[in-house]
Amino acid sequence: MKKQNDNTQMATTRKGLWHLLMGLVVVVSGFILMMGGAPEDPEVFNWSIFDFRRLVAAPLVIIAGLVLIVIAIMRRPAPDKEEDAR
Repeated sequence: MKKQNDNTQMATTRKGLWHLLMGLVVVVSGFILMMGGAPEDPEVFNWSIFDFRRLVAAPLVIIAGLVLIVIAIMRRPAPDKEEDAR
């Protein structure tokens, strides 16, 4: 006979929440990389907005953080060792 699921447990584990938090930190760091490049004088064009860091590195960091978040949400927790012994 199959045992019923216990609905008192959280859907995510401590490890999953840690991965979710780390993904959020990576996304925020990508947005921090994207900041800056504003000119001192609004009449003068500043070419630093087309920097490698803002156009390539920051979006890649943000996408990596989003992938971490999706993995943290979709990852299935490992079964408890107590249930395996039964």
